[in-house]
Amino acid sequence: MAATPSNTQMQPLYAAWQRRDLGAVVSLGSILLMRFPDAPALLNLLGAAQASLGRREEAAKLLERAARLSPESAETHGNYGNLLLQLGRYQEALECFLKALALRPTLAELHFNAGVAFAALEQTDQAIKAYRYALDLKPELAPASARLAALLQARGELAEAIRLYKDALTRQPDPLTWFNLATAQRNAGLMLDSINSYRQALALRPDYAEAHSNLGEALRDHGDIDAAIASYKAALAIAPELPQAHYSLGVLLYDLGRLDQAIPHFEASRHDDWHDRVLYCLYKTGRIDDFRRQLEARIAAGPHHAPLLATLSAHHAANYGVEDRYTFCPNPLDFVHHGHFDALDGDSLLRRALLADITRAAIVERDQGRLHFGVQSSGNLFRRPEDSFRQLGELIKAELRRYRQRFADSPCRLIADFPEELDISSSWYVKMRKGGHLDSHIHEGGWVSGVVYLAIPQGDPSPGAGNIEFSTNGDNYPVQHHDWPTKVLDVKVGDLAFFPSSLFHRTIPFDSQEERICIAFDLKPASSGNPA
Repeated sequence: MAATPSNTQMQPLYAAWQRRDLGAVVSLGSILLMRFPDAPALLNLLGAAQASLGRREEAAKLLERAARLSPESAETHGNYGNLLLQLGRYQEALECFLKALALRPTLAELHFNAGVAFAALEQTDQAIKAYRYALDLKPELAPASARLAALLQARGELAEAIRLYKDALTRQPDPLTWFNLATAQRNAGLMLDSINSYRQALALRPDYAEAHSNLGEALRDHGDIDAAIASYKAALAIAPELPQAHYSLGVLLYDLGRLDQAIPHFEASRHDDWHDRVLYCLYKTGRIDDFRRQLEARIAAGPHHAPLLATLSAHHAANYGVEDRYTFCPNPLDFVHHGHFDALDGDSLLRRALLADITRAAIVERDQGRLHFGVQSSGNLFRRPEDSFRQLGELIKAELRRYRQRFADSPCRLIADFPEELDISSSWYVKMRKGGHLDSHIHEGGWVSGVVYLAIPQGDPSPGAGNIEFSTNGDNYPVQHHDWPTKVLDVKVGDLAFFPSSLFHRTIPFDSQEERICIAFDLKPASSGNPA
């Protein structure tokens, strides 16, 4: 049996550790280690001190040796696993935690740490189980609630995620948890709650630039434009190069028609589709030479995956009689699909449930500048807990698969690179009353867009009243002629329409007392492939 230091010899190390004199722990421990090189308790304490001093590689050697010499010590395996987590050696860390759990299966912290390792290895199901075990054993373990909530939020299980975030915050107020709660609430359409949660994060951490930026987005969606601009500027005062804040401020200025002011923010952001939005600003402000030069560079760079760039390229080609060389979907009107869901006919159970859930669900309506005499929901309906929304989402996914198959022989990138995972990235309802209509627009952030009709006004004699119209021209783009093709769908209750997100569309105004209610959505790939 290896010699070990006595309690009297170890006592000065324990005292130094208690007063956080890590240098003393290391110096005294190193001297003892020369006499007792195989003493697990000494190796463990010295390894912990080295880790606290940031000397992780040295600490790893000591803790690995301690774990090897004391295979029955759950504490030693756990300490070594924690250090391996910090070093990014996730598989080895997980193996340590599993060894420790075999010895101490009721220790909540070990289940939590195993969950962290599983999550880092993208083994989400196992991570969720580990966090749940931790909370079963120790419900007050706030970090487990917060991390479990984040995984469930990523899966679209927003109701439970929100509950878990709130539970974590009652036990341990934390700005990151408030921030994550706010994003979950925003996705669930709880806009006022989201705004409050971002403000709670900022109350704890006033220099939290990302929270200022995200608060700006929530305020923008709520229609408080001046406050949104102030939040973006607050974010940029703290972090002048923060991409999301520049991009979001650019989008807001873009939506307000202040295109010259938007350009420098897009250029500073280099985020998402920033380059395409710069092209939009150049085109609409008549800077055609700059537009053409940058368009050629974007076409050459590829891939041809950006709906906004597809719209701009197609419009420019038709406007000036040149070839459209952007291959996302050069003939978008050919890809309009008009279908019908029998499950929404008449007074069907699903249709009644959808209309009821739209009415009673606690969804805050967002500001939408193109929508007249109507309201639009915030958040993502298909990630809400109501069964009706989830059922409709599954019906739409099945129809999207048939849509792809219908056009399978098309060489355009819309079909050739159609998303494998049918993740509907955004979905919302639109309710319009008499005089209601949507101005011409596209869905820059989509791939394929669609709409399902739940209520259509009757008895309006005006041609096309309440219908959807598609065109290759819209949004007040500058035109050199007026020969632009259009397509109008005569829509009924239960109908659906799919179309490329790059295609202009609008709602024709109607003059009926009945409401027009639909659910719209975007399908988007995991990555648009938009280069910097």
